[in-house]
Amino acid sequence: MRTLAVALLLSVAASAQSPPSARDSLKDLQAKTLAAAQSGDQPARIAADLDLLRLLNHAPSVLEALARAYTAAGDTQKALAALRQFADLGLSDDNLLNGTDQRLAALASLPEYKQILARFRQNETPVSLGTPVLTFPDPGLLTEDIDYDPTTRTFLVTSVLQHKIVRATRDGNVTPFAVSPSGWPMLAIKIDAPHHRVWATEVALDGFTAAPPSAWGRSAVLCFDLASGKLLRRIQAPAPSALGDMVLTAEGDPIVSDGSGPLYRLSGDEFRPLNTADFLSPQTPGLLPADRLVVPDYVRGLAILDLHTRQVSWLNADGAGKVALTGVDGVYRHKQQLILTQNGTTPQRVIVLDLDSTFTRITATRIIEQASPDRGDPTHGVLIGDDFYYLANTGWNQLDDHGDVKPGSNLTPARLMRYTLK
Repeated sequence: MRTLAVALLLSVAASAQSPPSARDSLKDLQAKTLAAAQSGDQPARIAADLDLLRLLNHAPSVLEALARAYTAAGDTQKALAALRQFADLGLSDDNLLNGTDQRLAALASLPEYKQILARFRQNETPVSLGTPVLTFPDPGLLTEDIDYDPTTRTFLVTSVLQHKIVRATRDGNVTPFAVSPSGWPMLAIKIDAPHHRVWATEVALDGFTAAPPSAWGRSAVLCFDLASGKLLRRIQAPAPSALGDMVLTAEGDPIVSDGSGPLYRLSGDEFRPLNTADFLSPQTPGLLPADRLVVPDYVRGLAILDLHTRQVSWLNADGAGKVALTGVDGVYRHKQQLILTQNGTTPQRVIVLDLDSTFTRITATRIIEQASPDRGDPTHGVLIGDDFYYLANTGWNQLDDHGDVKPGSNLTPARLMRYTLK
């Protein structure tokens, strides 16, 4: 659930967490960068951006910020080098390609810059290896998360705008399963088949017209009966929170991500913090061997969290993997691979990472889906054996900051896609 994450780099609220937290560090460095840019102190601006680059694990957005800072300082070669690193990550920038962003205009006549723009265009080459499974008949659902019910061989899918969970068959039959008891958007969902339970979250997204203003900033974890859809429990989360993503432990306990920072494990009716200092916008985690969790932070990249020590390390922090790891909404493990649904980058992608035996180094990458006109905006997926099923064309890109359809835009039906992993 990336709603809070999109604006995170633009504005970070004051935090009550004990320093040094990533949020406090980000706020401090953003203030330094802004002050230096406003005063024209380019060396200070570059120094702050370099610190941001380290904090955010070579985030693409900071590479572009560095390119702008180097350009303003007259250091053309370092500006070009930062843009090449950005292109190396497989990304593009439409505002630079169409000329609406003029902050790098001083580079426009350089052959090296034109070569970089050519790489941007190449990085937007459509790739579509997934096979369509079904098209959801109602475009107004705005599908978010998905899981698989092995007993009925059907999928359960959450709807943001219609505040419900639907059951979908492979032949395209979509029927109601459960509704949000509070009338809030439904986001995360995970099925605990051995215990006949469905875990989900309802979130009154701050500023969304799909939720009542009196509830903005509140979340709850819900537990339903898998067979009937009957609500069994509702556990109110700490406020403010936006519990938009979830994974289940081997014991069936939900681990939920708050898009504004904390990560919790739900034990009974108690939300126990797993980490409150390292994450800026955690999304859907995945389980790893040896009681570890891979946590996609929308802003900082992919983290490995040891559930015993609570220590965090960052995957490929040195950038050797040559792939952007920010903007990831969900991560799913298949043997020695991680599948990422990445909707916070240009282009949006579904990609596979091959890892080493320790799950700490990326050895290879390949793209499943990228820049497909009718399959964009992927959110989440589910593994069934060697098949990865993922939601595409979900419609988030058609919404404004309040969750309303943008003027001149129309929601189109979401699709469920399948890709068979090797």
